[in-house]
This record gives sequence, structure tokens and C-alpha cells, in this order.
Amino acid sequence: LVRMKFLQLLSRKPGKLGMLCQIPFCQNQFPYLCLTTSSCLYSKKKKVNSYEHVDQEKYKNLVFSVTSYKTSAQTPETIFEEDNLLYGPPGKCKPPVKAVPLINPNKRIPILSSESNLPKKIPLQKTKMPSVTRILQQTMSPQQAFYLERWKQKMIQELGKDGFEEYTKNLFLQGELFHTALESIFLSEQTATEAQREEDVAISGFLSSVQHVLEDVSEVKVLESAVQHQTLQYLGLVDCVAEYRGQLCVIDWKTSEKPKPFLKNTFDNPLQVAAYIGAINHDANYDFQVSCGLIVVAYKNGSPAHPHFMDPNLCSHYWNKWLLRLKEYMDKN
Repeated sequence: LVRMKFLQLLSRKPGKLGMLCQIPFCQNQFPYLCLTTSSCLYSKKKKVNSYEHVDQEKYKNLVFSVTSYKTSAQTPETIFEEDNLLYGPPGKCKPPVKAVPLINPNKRIPILSSESNLPKKIPLQKTKMPSVTRILQQTMSPQQAFYLERWKQKMIQELGKDGFEEYTKNLFLQGELFHTALESIFLSEQTATEAQREEDVAISGFLSSVQHVLEDVSEVKVLESAVQHQTLQYLGLVDCVAEYRGQLCVIDWKTSEKPKPFLKNTFDNPLQVAAYIGAINHDANYDFQVSCGLIVVAYKNGSPAHPHFMDPNLCSHYWNKWLLRLKEYMDKN
């Protein structure tokens, strides 16, 4: 009877097996039976560690190097190889604008120069090409634009809006009269002192300022003439092309009320000169090439002008800067 009750309990839930301890029995009746009060009769099979049979000594150094090295184990060579495998060879980056050199290697210079001794003067015609001045104005740096606007607002506060408009109008008029006077000097071969007596008092100071510079200028080839760069699609009006101390230069005449003793004081004028040089060298209307530039800053009070000479290396430097500004303008428009 007791044996039958025990078998019935085995078939029930394991949690009730603990009741066996309450059943009176004698060890003599079950000499080979050992009971337990555990809530589970079946023990789970012990998990086997898959790394127990790995030769730990053999891979000890490898595991240590991987776990202790905090930075990437790749080298630049392996990174390039991986990128080349995943994405293919790197594509070549396109230049910002067409790689047009400052000096035109394809331009043929005739052995004999033109028969006329008069400077070339080609009128500026309206086209869809942007001018050098327009490109530089629209790609002006934020810092330069800030200073220009601050100067404008300061002048408006001092002169008023109408007074400022009259002031700027007079500045442009002075510049035109100054360039006209220089043109008459080069065409008639008169000195600046002689022209000074004939011209307006408003520009007499400018003519006196450039007198010492004019003594070093000779062989004038171009005066107030239009130039076009057909490849890069821009145009401009060149003040003068002549020899300065034996070097053929694009000369840009500037007027100023404040001294500008260094080239950096002329802001974007060197880029303008470089742009004109590149245009002349790629313009079929001109049978010569230029590699130097000259910026002459004349002063209203008659103090000696500052001539800023640009050698071929300096012109090439500003030519590259001009190409970047040209690319920026093309992107905006």
C-alpha cells in the first residue's frame, strides 16, 4: 500500500514531492531507496564551454594584442587598399576653372610690329560677358564689404545722403579727368607740368603727384582699350600698356586721398591688373604679350605717387587668386 502511494506521488507535480517527508515509513521497508526534498527531480545537463579545448598558450599573445591595443591597427596603406576595394580608384578632382595660364603659349608674336606708332585704342562694346570690375565687386570678401559699408554710412552721417551722392559723383569725375589728362600727355608727348597748366585745378594735384613716375614710362602701346578673354569669358578696359623702366607692363592709374604706400593697401587692384594681363595675352587684337603690372596711386594734394611694380611671379600669384574669384562669380551666376 505504501509503495503504491509513493508511485502515485511520483506521477504528480514535483512541488508536492515534499509531502513524502510527512509519510510515515520505515527504512527497513525500503532498504535501497533514498528520498530527497528537492523541488526538482531532474538535474540539467552541464553546459560545455567551447573554449575549453583551445590552446590558450598558443593564442595568448594574439588575444593580448587585440584587447590591449586601443587605436586602429590600420595604416594609411591598408586604408587606401580597403577604399580602393570597396569604392574603386579615387576620381580626379576638377579644377575650379579651366586651367588657362597667364601667358598664352599658342599666341604668335609677329616679327615686325604694327606700322602705326599710335597706341591701340579699341572701344568697349556691350556684350553678355561680365566685366572685371563687376566680378570683383560681386565676390568681395565679407570683411572688405563690411569696411566699405561702414565708410559709406560714416560719410552719409557727415555729408547727408545728397551730399554723399555729390561726393561720389565728383570722385568719378576727377578720375575721368585724370585719365583724360594722362592720355593727352602720352599722345602729345607733353610733360605733366605743361598739361597741369591747361587742365582743371581739381586734377592738378594728381598730375603733379605722378610726374616722377611718368619719367620712367615709355613706348606706350595701349590707352583706354577694351580687352576680352574669350576662353574664360570676361572683359575689361585697360588704362595703359607701356614700358616702365624697360619692362612692358599693364599700368593702372588710381587716385586716392589717403596714402597707400604698400601693394596690400590697394585691395583688389592687383587682381584687376592680373585679369587684364591674362585677357591681353589671350586676345587676338593684341600682337604682344605682357608679364608685368604696375599700379600707380596718385594723390590729390600733389604728394609723390606710389608706384607698385608687379613682377612676373607676383602677377602669376594674383592670376591664380583671380581665377578663384572668377569661379566664385560663375557659381553665383
